Amino acid sequence: MRIIGIDPGYAIIGFGVLEYSGRSFDVVGFGAITTPAEAPFNQRLKMIYDDMCSILDKYKPDQMGIEKLYFNTNETTAIAVAQARGVTLLPAIQRGIEISEYTPLQVKMSITGYGRAEKKQVQEMTRQILKLSAVPKPDDTADALALAITHGHTAFSLGAFCK
Repeated sequence: MRIIGIDPGYAIIGFGVLEYSGRSFDVVGFGAITTPAEAPFNQRLKMIYDDMCSILDKYKPDQMGIEKLYFNTNETTAIAVAQARGVTLLPAIQRGIEISEYTPLQVKMSITGYGRAEKKQVQEMTRQILKLSAVPKPDDTADALALAITHGHTAFSLGAFCK
């Protein structure tokens, strides 16, 4: 099963693509979509959409794990991230890719076994699980890989895994 993990945003969108066999993960690719702050917001959304289309066409994932959004304070940021998340999801929907959402708590539990783990702990465990020489940068990329791992663990435990 090929999984893409997505850490949504509008300035930086992390992605990580893993091949999961039910016993182990193999890294296929990872990186980040970035948009320039000075660009009009609508143009940034188009850049995200176009780049997601290219990434999905290149890596051809079967399933996607994406962070579930939650905001407590800044409504303006929440709306912008939600719009960017929509254009991130649309190419996956158009390609028939199964999408699952995970909260930060679910990711922390899946990766470290502890729901209150610090971000650095999650990143280091992600590095270890994937046998990488360093934690991927930017942080959004490491977070996306953690989401892909979480989806693999969840899909396998629910019996959704098939190869």
